[in-house]
Amino acid sequence: MGLLTALEINSSALDAQRLRIETLSSNLANAAVTKTAGGGPYRRKEVVFEAAPPPVSFEEALTNAQERQLTRISARVVDDNTPFVSRYEPNHPDADAKGYVQYPNVNPVEEMVNLVESARAFEASVAAINAVKDMAQKSIDLGR
Repeated sequence: MGLLTALEINSSALDAQRLRIETLSSNLANAAVTKTAGGGPYRRKEVVFEAAPPPVSFEEALTNAQERQLTRISARVVDDNTPFVSRYEPNHPDADAKGYVQYPNVNPVEEMVNLVESARAFEASVAAINAVKDMAQKSIDLGR
């Protein structure tokens, strides 16, 4: 694996964690939204990470390496289908006939824990990129 390959892989991890941090921030910002443009409460979003499947043969691995098809992290955002939280608030403008209000399925404590975890993963990728940069600089220094 070359130094540029290592940079590209870590760059992919940074992109994935950035998307996760943005999604978690959106969840926190909308934790109390009872009515969206779609009509119901805000539905929590989750980021799903997927890695490309490993090559099945040496020939496929060699072809991927020649074409620089890296194992990249792809991320997609999906809706969390857990039920909404119902609270009895008969004076709330969004209360139903029985006086219950549907709140988003966002748990702020869980979102903050996930946010810290994602920030740590982001920091680890930055540290790996800095290590690759240091190795490249040392290689240049050795050539002098």
